[in-house]
Amino acid sequence: MIDLKGVTVGYNEKIIVEDMNFHIDKGEFFGILGPNGSGKTTLLKAMTGLLPLMDGNIRLKGKELHHFTSRDLAKQIAVLPQISTESFSYEVRETVMLGRYAHQKGFLKGTTERDVDIVEKVMDQTGITSFQHRYLHELSGGERQRVFLAQALAQEPQVLLLDEPTNHLDLSYQKSLLDLIKNQTVHEKLTVIAIFHDLNLASLYCDRLLLLDKGKTKLLHHPEEVLKEKHIEEVYRTKVQKQAHPLVAKPQMVIVPEESATEDFVLDESFLNVREEYIHFSAPYPLKCMSSGIIGAGIGWYRHFINRRVPADYDCSDYQEDMKEFLVHKDLDPSFSVGMMTALPLNNMVCDRFEVQGHSVFVVVTAGVGNAIDVSTSYQYDIDLRPGTINTWVFINGNLSDEAYIEALVTSTEAKVRALHDMNVRDRRTGQLATGTPTDSILISSSQQGELEPFAGPITPIGKLIGRGVYEVTKKAIQRYLDQTEEN
Repeated sequence: MIDLKGVTVGYNEKIIVEDMNFHIDKGEFFGILGPNGSGKTTLLKAMTGLLPLMDGNIRLKGKELHHFTSRDLAKQIAVLPQISTESFSYEVRETVMLGRYAHQKGFLKGTTERDVDIVEKVMDQTGITSFQHRYLHELSGGERQRVFLAQALAQEPQVLLLDEPTNHLDLSYQKSLLDLIKNQTVHEKLTVIAIFHDLNLASLYCDRLLLLDKGKTKLLHHPEEVLKEKHIEEVYRTKVQKQAHPLVAKPQMVIVPEESATEDFVLDESFLNVREEYIHFSAPYPLKCMSSGIIGAGIGWYRHFINRRVPADYDCSDYQEDMKEFLVHKDLDPSFSVGMMTALPLNNMVCDRFEVQGHSVFVVVTAGVGNAIDVSTSYQYDIDLRPGTINTWVFINGNLSDEAYIEALVTSTEAKVRALHDMNVRDRRTGQLATGTPTDSILISSSQQGELEPFAGPITPIGKLIGRGVYEVTKKAIQRYLDQTEEN
């Protein structure tokens, strides 16, 4: 669709963009990234045909841009500029109709039936039909941007050029506008070339990204490759971290602010408070966590860790909301809390701290094994999901990578299973050694202080502490449960 070969362009003999070489396919959503002054807008202007090239050529469907007349080029390329706060007093419908100018013929350039049909179609596509008789100055920024998109689409272009299309728009309008544009690339095979400042929006909507650095191509590839920490940090000169979008297979970037100095605490029993209704670990600052809690599940940052005792016959249709109400009643903010439940008396809890070679972990376990199961045969039986079970908390004084969190979870689980086996805990249905209980919960939490620990498997210093700690504390908790059961 579009080919750039050796394109160099600038102003007053000053080169801004140099030696651009790339091809854009029909129906592709192509994003241009780069810091201020990297040449994004200059490159886009060159692709409109309005800015003369200093070297190289740009071809549209095999024909150089400067060989098109302005009217013919307007039939091929439409431009949606950055939103402006200034609006002329045109009606919406009149504004959209201006997009048909290049297609109108004759001296008087009257409106044809086809013009009307196209305008009706694009107003419907962009959702502006309902306010087509209102004036531009009466509309919000997001509504005006949709009007100008409709005007651009009314040109029936093959290519749509966008200069920061979501600038000054709120989240809802950003999504609405980009969804509309993406839909055009998919269903109408419209080729879209857009400048983005927002790396995450570019990742979500673009098929490929061109990353510019000081007027030259730093990288041209799909978002997963371009949005790597080393590339973005080199170009933008700021620290970032890449992470996966939770729902879409696209990378997202977060900036990493300069760290504030924090007091160096050791996570241990001094932060643990055991009450009749709940166990509360109150961290001195937010900890990065991976958990299977009733609330606070997944990965996040939390300060309060609650293991709440509930009756053995506890039955609530909305246990998450019930847990939130419980925390609020205790003056704890659910947004900063991980919450679990147990049916065990909380004096069953066992905790201990383990340290070696400057590494330390603090492990807290409540363990009830009356309904222990062998996970390999659990599919054969209907199992009552009671809220007792084994709840394991592992607090790590260290700085873990995402891989280390996963390995810590695996190491903890393996240590728990080993403890069950050594305590000869069995599945009453099969007589086989148990691997857990129906509703076990786990928390892996780290202070994220100090040197990064890339791994936490069983042969690493952290992994060894986790394995030993979870194993020993789980065994003691199981024994305490068994002793209490015999007494009762």
